Amino acid sequence: MVLDEEQRLVAVLVRLSHENEVAPGQWYLEAGFGRLDGGSHPLFSNLDMARDWIGQRLAREA
Repeated sequence: MVLDEEQRLVAVLVRLSHENEVAPGQWYLEAGFGRLDGGSHPLFSNLDMARDWIGQRLAREA
C-alpha cells in the first residue's frame, strides 16, 4: 500500500512472482486512486522507480 503525506491510500503495488512469465520479480500498479486512477497499470523494476513515478503524478496535483 502506498500512502501520501496525509496518510491517504493512493496506490496498491504488488510484487510479481519470480515465476511470472511476463515480468518476473517486478512491481505492478494493481490499483491507483485519485490522480493515479486510470487505465495505466505500469510495471517497475524496483520500488525506487515506482516511488518516482507516483511522486511525479502526485506533484501534478499541487
